Amino acid sequence: MSNELPGAAGDLAKSHPSIWTAYAELGAATANAGNLSERERRLVKLALAIGASSEGAVHSHARRGLAEGIAKGDLEQVALLAIGPLGLPRAVAAGTWISDVTDT
Repeated sequence: MSNELPGAAGDLAKSHPSIWTAYAELGAATANAGNLSERERRLVKLALAIGASSEGAVHSHARRGLAEGIAKGDLEQVALLAIGPLGLPRAVAAGTWISDVTDT
């Protein structure tokens, strides 16, 4: 996986590197604040992105999940789990966003 960030995040990192560095450090601090495994953290972040209806974040976390060895079916199950709390339409949308990444 490339270290090059896509889209607007990459633009921000290039134009404001100190802000991006601080943001990355915050991410590292939150990751190390508890006992969740990397896999668990990635799936939680995917679920949060789905809950926030953030297509870009769903793409990002699905892409990173695949790169980290998380099975396509496990990523898809996160979208299915959204049916109860978020409703079928949002879960279906999330499933299509995950498929955008997993079916390429």
